[in-house]
Amino acid sequence: MTTAPAIAPVQAPRPQSRPARRTARRIARRLPVWLLVTVLLVVMLYPQFWMIMGSFKTQTEFFANPTWALPEQFNLDNYIDAFTRGNVGINYRNSILVTLPSVALIVLAGLAAGYALEIMIFKGRRTILLFVMGGIMVPGQMILVPLFTVYFKIGITDSLLPMILTYTAMGIPLTTFLMAAYFRAIPREIFEAATVDGCGPLRSFFVIAVPLMKNSMLTIALIQFFSVFNDLLIALTFTTRPELATIQVGLLSLSDQYGSTQYGPLFAAISINIIVLLIVFIFLNKKIMAGLAAGSVKG
Repeated sequence: MTTAPAIAPVQAPRPQSRPARRTARRIARRLPVWLLVTVLLVVMLYPQFWMIMGSFKTQTEFFANPTWALPEQFNLDNYIDAFTRGNVGINYRNSILVTLPSVALIVLAGLAAGYALEIMIFKGRRTILLFVMGGIMVPGQMILVPLFTVYFKIGITDSLLPMILTYTAMGIPLTTFLMAAYFRAIPREIFEAATVDGCGPLRSFFVIAVPLMKNSMLTIALIQFFSVFNDLLIALTFTTRPELATIQVGLLSLSDQYGSTQYGPLFAAISINIIVLLIVFIFLNKKIMAGLAAGSVKG
């Protein structure tokens, strides 16, 4: 008598492990965010890439080839032309000579004003702070013509001093408001203990306030640096000679003898400007984030 061969039971597929399911759900939740970030990166980086590629094109390539076409050859002729004929080097020098003193004065004046309005106790300090905040609401375009008239009458229009004074005056209100907010996050007991130990207001400012506000000062300095360095309206208003032009004003002068725009040198100068600012931002990014977070938490 023969027996039928035994049939092995068919095993059901093992259910997916819990860690794998959890990983799949996490990826599914994050996938829309990744797609959105990818789209934003493409939208932001493609113009930069297109501009850098355009800095290697000739004037003929701009008109004869499609806008998305790569340059036929990579050379530095446009960059050399921007520095020689476009005076980009002189414009950069003027921008630095205007920006650094303006930012230094803005930060020092704003730091001292914020310390006085938030740490020192005197009658009317809240009213003064409201007046300072009112200065933020004044459009800069309203004061340019009166300022130019005043600068012309006192005889300083033929220099970089009008731009430095204007940038300083327009940057102090916002800086004072931000510094007061940062000082509000510092425990007042620190300054009270220093006063008990015999530390006067001036010494307390330099010994306690300035070291505690390093990150905040750096953050505000960088914000004001980018604002002043990239400004065009004020620089164009108070620039009376080509030798005094900043980099933003100098970009307007990159044209040939017939007045047509030279796109190659113009793109080269803009690329240099953006790359320099991008390098500064990347190296100081952590300091900027630390300074932005410093005033958000009450100590």
